[in-house]
Amino acid sequence: MRPAIWLAILCLGVSEAILSSDPSLDSEWKEWKIKYDKKYSMEAEGLKRAVWEENMKLVKQHNIEYYQGKNNFTMQVNGFGDMTRGEFRKMLTDVPFPNLRKKRSIRQPIAGYLPKFVDWRRRGYVTSVKHQGRCNSCWAFSVAGAIEGQMFRKTGRLVSLSAQNLVDCSRMEGNRGCYTGSTFYALKYVWNNGGLEAELTYPYEGREGHCRYLPERSAARITDLSFVSNSEEDLMRAVATIGPISVGIDASHESFTFYRGGIYYEPKCGSNTVNHGVLLVGYGYEGRESDGRKYWLIKNSYGEGWGMNDYMKIARGRNNHCGIATYAVYPRV
Repeated sequence: MRPAIWLAILCLGVSEAILSSDPSLDSEWKEWKIKYDKKYSMEAEGLKRAVWEENMKLVKQHNIEYYQGKNNFTMQVNGFGDMTRGEFRKMLTDVPFPNLRKKRSIRQPIAGYLPKFVDWRRRGYVTSVKHQGRCNSCWAFSVAGAIEGQMFRKTGRLVSLSAQNLVDCSRMEGNRGCYTGSTFYALKYVWNNGGLEAELTYPYEGREGHCRYLPERSAARITDLSFVSNSEEDLMRAVATIGPISVGIDASHESFTFYRGGIYYEPKCGSNTVNHGVLLVGYGYEGRESDGRKYWLIKNSYGEGWGMNDYMKIARGRNNHCGIATYAVYPRV
């Protein structure tokens, strides 16, 4: 939302905000609240409605331009529809990556043939969709997903691992629970700790608690970790030959917040900005290969109501779009 508009809304009284709402959107507003189980106090209703209407206008204008052929992805007013950009930005965390990468980055060995399409979901490497809620735990779900894939590769068993275990227990390595976290520190914790519990024995709560890890309940362990060098070509080799990779991206734009489907390309996305952890599970292209509509396939942690059932296609081969190759790491098991 534009700062001037949000400031104007804050300056209005509740009654003025309600009166200024667009009555033609009343039914959509009611349906949206029911769908996402939104309930407000009388004081908050008008302000949240005003924010929602601004986001609705943004989404509708974007989708008009999509059908005019001006962009390659659609948007929807999802469960974040009543949040300003500033509120959503608080759910993201900037990752200090440069010094870590210089110490541990490696280039992937040259592979003779790389498939044109990779989707590790189809080969059993990826667990069900998760929802982080209001806890800034994207980094934990990203790391859990990367370990899940490598454990499946080793054992043939797919076990959903505990993001809550990482949220509660990795402070000594540098993470700060639901406030901020790094995939590197999370992997370092699992390595140092000697294991990670399963979701079944250490379920997700969406808030930080005291560490309750028990060694006898460990469901996975890692022996090392490696960064992929800052290159889309090396990242492609890693995804094709290793499995799902933990990556960081720039998710700070409204177009990301309200993404629905298609190949995501945001001109404002930074290639050196990393503020959201996701799991890279594949790549491919749409149409003919010569059309250049190449994409990376990522798994998010916002639940099935976001994107393509919590998945997104991000533009591939467009100068490291949104920093997809800037902070890529995987465990060794």
